[in-house]
Amino acid sequence: MTVNEFFDLLLEELKSNQQLTSYYKFLESPASFEFRKSYVIQRLHYIQDHLPNREAAILDCGCGYGTTAIFLALNGYKVHGTTLEFYFKHIPERLRYWSQFGDVSGFTYSYENLFDSPPAPASYDHIIIQDTLHHLEPLQDALRIFHQALRPAGNLIIVEENGGNVVQNLKLYLRRGNKRIITIYDEQLQKDILLGNENIRNLATWRKELAKQGLYIYPADVQYIRLFPPFMFKNGNSKELMAREGKIWRTNSLLKENLFFGLNFVVGKTPTPVAKSA
Repeated sequence: MTVNEFFDLLLEELKSNQQLTSYYKFLESPASFEFRKSYVIQRLHYIQDHLPNREAAILDCGCGYGTTAIFLALNGYKVHGTTLEFYFKHIPERLRYWSQFGDVSGFTYSYENLFDSPPAPASYDHIIIQDTLHHLEPLQDALRIFHQALRPAGNLIIVEENGGNVVQNLKLYLRRGNKRIITIYDEQLQKDILLGNENIRNLATWRKELAKQGLYIYPADVQYIRLFPPFMFKNGNSKELMAREGKIWRTNSLLKENLFFGLNFVVGKTPTPVAKSA
């Protein structure tokens, strides 16, 4: 199933599942539809493009409602997702919907706190961390667990907000001030847990934090996405705008680091990727 086919079916799901519409806001405003769609499909493409082997063991840490894992399962991957909070109870209904269009049995999931239930050592080839890394606290404990859970040639596929974005940083400061780490009570776990309060970081900061645990960002796999505002997405020009954004971030460091909203990168246990045998 292609990314675009999946997205069209996701829109149909949203029309019949009101629980998802507050998170996936595609139906909220026609004026921002192409803008939102472009962001989502770029991220799905990025993740899929970095999963060359359908036999690989994959963890989706912080899988939320399971959207990415469902897409991957429909394409023959086996993914275990972990999630917390209200997301968990909505996944069975989602799987019933998506089972109409393919085999989703490759997606398994559990309600787990990473720090209480760390994966077994060397158990995964890939760990997807989408909109989650900035929530994990203590961060260094989380990175240590990921390092241990990866196989020697394994990697982390990280999809994040760009913590260098000056506009987003201002919005977050107005919302939460400098309170970047909070404590919440988890009803199911019956305990307090630490949570990064939208504690986003720029690429340089992530690089420093990862290096403390012997993890390295691969420069060739770094990608910045979403620069142009919603009003520029019109008359079917989204592909053109995405191509222009791709050229801009590769040639303009100032815009890349300070105005792009999304940041994707791959991390491994060696300074350069381990070559895959043919």
